[in-house]
Amino acid sequence: MTLLLCVLLTALIFEYINGFHDSANAIATVIGTKVLRPRQAILLAAVTNLFGALAGTAVATTVGKGLVDTHYVTTATIICGLIGGIIWNLLTWWLGLPSSSSHALIGGLVGAALASAHNNWGVIIWSNPSSEKPWYAWGGVLYKVIIPMFTSPLLGFVIGALLMALLYFAVHNLRPMLVNSVFGKLQLLSAAYMGFSHGSNDAQKTMGIIALALFSATTANQLEQLPGWLGFLHTPKFEVAIWVKIVCALTMAAGTAAGGWRIVRTLGHKVVKLQPVHGFAAETTAATVLMAAAHFGMPVSTTHAISTSIMGVGFAKSARALRWELVERILWTWVLTLPMTALLGYAALQLVRAVGLID
Repeated sequence: MTLLLCVLLTALIFEYINGFHDSANAIATVIGTKVLRPRQAILLAAVTNLFGALAGTAVATTVGKGLVDTHYVTTATIICGLIGGIIWNLLTWWLGLPSSSSHALIGGLVGAALASAHNNWGVIIWSNPSSEKPWYAWGGVLYKVIIPMFTSPLLGFVIGALLMALLYFAVHNLRPMLVNSVFGKLQLLSAAYMGFSHGSNDAQKTMGIIALALFSATTANQLEQLPGWLGFLHTPKFEVAIWVKIVCALTMAAGTAAGGWRIVRTLGHKVVKLQPVHGFAAETTAATVLMAAAHFGMPVSTTHAISTSIMGVGFAKSARALRWELVERILWTWVLTLPMTALLGYAALQLVRAVGLID
């Protein structure tokens, strides 16, 4: 029971960090364009994150039982996976780099599960195609993580550039003051859309981890001695309970309210100089990519979606408007996130085993 409580606490710490780490993704553009002051933007993101987190469980199901074989997952596995993700998130936050909390969590879980299975690579569900469902129902790390990891940033860049080009064509005869006024108001809607989509995708990942922890503890008969008032923790089949949704949603909202100023400065000011029309295009693009991914149960990165959308918008403005050296640093962070967090999760579990806490 104590170990399970440690899992729940660690998962919520990750969710809180995810809130202030990735809140920057939802609010950087609306701050960068000066449509909202930082505190106003954080409040908007926190509220919309909360509502988005309560919408659906497709991503939670993917993370909870669609990536690794649950027979090899223990509470220690989950704690070590979360620790790997937390370390990476804090490191990249300190450096001001918008890395993916989603991929940090997934990488940590996969690495810890591999260590739990004593290096049996079969623990990783690489693909799980179903002939009875359309292509998007195909599961596993390949179809739900690896392929979307490349396609979602590409879509963000291309759609962002095309939408920005279309907006340039639509407003090129209008006075700049009028354009800024109109899109300043429209960006309030796009920022809210971005916050909602961020909550609908990111918060569900921790929901899936908590549901997996409860399911694993129940099947391992670790909850037999629970007092009656804690009976709601029993999870004989994998499902995301309503209390898990609410707790995760509130935790992410609290983390979002704490803000992530280092990453806000990177995305909102350093990648490309933004005006309200650019912010509207970037947020609308990224939010749409995230909502589509959440519908298909793909735990894609909010960071990837908004960062590449901003890059695409900047590219439509002028290729020289982008700070390419910063873009290169961000891309390297993305490439390294999955393997580095998998290594951290793997090392954490091997350390726990070495000191004799588990077999």
